[in-house]
Amino acid sequence: MSIRYHTALTPQEQLAFGMSKPQPLAMADKVRFAELDVLRHVNNKAYMTWFETLRVNYGDLYTLALYPAGEPLPRVVIRSGEVRYLEEMVMGEDYVATAGVTAYRNTSYSMHQELWSGGRLRATFDCVIVTLLPDGSGRYRLPDAVRSRFSEVDGAVFEG
Repeated sequence: MSIRYHTALTPQEQLAFGMSKPQPLAMADKVRFAELDVLRHVNNKAYMTWFETLRVNYGDLYTLALYPAGEPLPRVVIRSGEVRYLEEMVMGEDYVATAGVTAYRNTSYSMHQELWSGGRLRATFDCVIVTLLPDGSGRYRLPDAVRSRFSEVDGAVFEG
């Protein structure tokens, strides 16, 4: 199967890659030599970079783009996070990183991310993201359009 890199994958492409169910955002890439450690396995930092890259893409496409025109954008901060490394990866493997919001409150949301390769789940990352005023002096409320996106597209639940 040929896979498109650096482009949002359709639900059908995600399933064909071997994922258990489609996610709100999924993009493919390939393991590069620079991402390996001395044992020629993917370095733990690379996983975090892959998750961060997709999380930023998600934010640009589905949250920040939905803030009202003319209003300042929030400062987006990870409050807490937990990564789980499930299976090693090696040079040349194709992988798909995913991102989706699972829950939200008035000024924060929880995101679940997965990393798939060879039809197997290789790592996960769960984090809580807080939106702050641009100067960091307080919380920034999520606009209704963002909250709607979370519930209608991602299936996230409101926890407030």
